Amino acid sequence: MQTEITTPSPLLDADGRLTQVGWSRQPLLDCNLENVAFYRCRPVQPLRIKRWDYYAVTTPELFFSITLSHVGYLGLPFVYAIDFTTNELLEETLIIPFGRGIQLARNSDKGDTTFDNGKVRVALRVDGENRRVSVDWPSFNRGEGISCELDLNCPTEHESMVIVIPIGQRRFYYNRKTNCMPASGWIRRGACQREITPDRALGSLDWGRGVWDYKGFWVWASSSGFLPDGRTLGLNMGYGFGDTSAATENAFILDGCVHKLGQVDFEYDPQCFTSPWRMHSPDGRLDLQFVPFKERVARSNLLVLYSEVHQIFGRYSGTLRTDQGETLFVRDQIGWAEEHRARW
Repeated sequence: MQTEITTPSPLLDADGRLTQVGWSRQPLLDCNLENVAFYRCRPVQPLRIKRWDYYAVTTPELFFSITLSHVGYLGLPFVYAIDFTTNELLEETLIIPFGRGIQLARNSDKGDTTFDNGKVRVALRVDGENRRVSVDWPSFNRGEGISCELDLNCPTEHESMVIVIPIGQRRFYYNRKTNCMPASGWIRRGACQREITPDRALGSLDWGRGVWDYKGFWVWASSSGFLPDGRTLGLNMGYGFGDTSAATENAFILDGCVHKLGQVDFEYDPQCFTSPWRMHSPDGRLDLQFVPFKERVARSNLLVLYSEVHQIFGRYSGTLRTDQGETLFVRDQIGWAEEHRARW
């Protein structure tokens, strides 16, 4: 069963319980985290709330990502970039006690998410159909510096994969993933500036809010690219947390329209993430092979917080079948798949 949410409402009722559970094509629920209620002592509730805004831009030669996250007791701004032509990966993270200076927007469709400590400045702003991603990090890579000004176009009718699921009795996950937003602007590293143009660059958003179990595990796969006929194709698949009996987060997005999938099975070797992966659905609507070419490993061990991510970049090939019965053939579309284990 894939229960589609079609009417707006608050995310949580007065008792802190989800008002609706399922998936939607647009972010219809107001993220009223002030109603979170899983501890009797309300002042400690914010320490368990997890929030993040993750933006990424993919071109045939480059992957660039910026995240502002707040996990209650820590804030984690981080940037990473991969040059596909040289295989070079650069990444830096700041650890901010209690997330001081990080401001995250209430909802994913308006407002500003910002951080500025006088040394690193990040602004993720939503202005109608435009999303502006601005970064200035002079100390990045031992003073080489990295900065960007990027505009991601997201028309009102462009659909996202939005999911609202419970985690146990009082915990929950509210997530919006948007693929294939045409990107324009520039990214500068040191003295080298790359121009980003919408005919070759697509942006994606992973916007998450929720209250999780202390121990977490998930697998997520994503891609934004162009089909040979010029249409855009986004992939979003995952599993590993929460009660997905009402809806999964599995879908593909063709020219801005979500084609919803139910179960998707992953086959991969957790002892060797760079071996080929396979993703397929029991109903035959999705059958993809993922061939890796780059592994990014990110580990954090800060006593109460532990995180280990294996994010694998590679190329997707295979077939998809749309809601209307059209068969799509995917050939070597760049994307990623990841396994994440956390205590947070």
